[in-house]
Amino acid sequence: MAAKDDKVVEDISKVMKNPQGGKAFAQRLQVQESDLDRIGQTYMQGNKEATQDQVDKYKKKFMLYDLDHSGDINLEELRLMMEKLGQPKTHVELKKMIAQVDKSGSGTIDYMEFLEMMLGKSDNSILKKILMFEEMGKEKEKPTGLPPKKSISDLP
Repeated sequence: MAAKDDKVVEDISKVMKNPQGGKAFAQRLQVQESDLDRIGQTYMQGNKEATQDQVDKYKKKFMLYDLDHSGDINLEELRLMMEKLGQPKTHVELKKMIAQVDKSGSGTIDYMEFLEMMLGKSDNSILKKILMFEEMGKEKEKPTGLPPKKSISDLP
């Protein structure tokens, strides 16, 4: 775990030294995305009910909330996520939410634990319920442009 943390610190220091670090940032995102794809494939091998579309959807959501692109959602990232969703929580509540999901005891939510929470059979996670509620609350896209023309035979 220390090697992973050292890599993150090294990446962050590179970005801090180079304010025009767009390429470095894009490369870091590509590395994270390929790591998450590999973890997603591993998850799908063990869980036959999961579809590629579901895993891809949760990969995007995980990358959105993993602000430092470390591969884990830590306490601070979870706090920011909950505030973004309009559900601010106390420090103790956030720690309980992480403890419900964190099977490795790292104090963070890694991608495999995130997938198990979102796609698993268990419904006892508060975080899962909040994220599901957030998905349901999103307004469906309304069609744009002119409505299709109808003929007389289409009328009731």
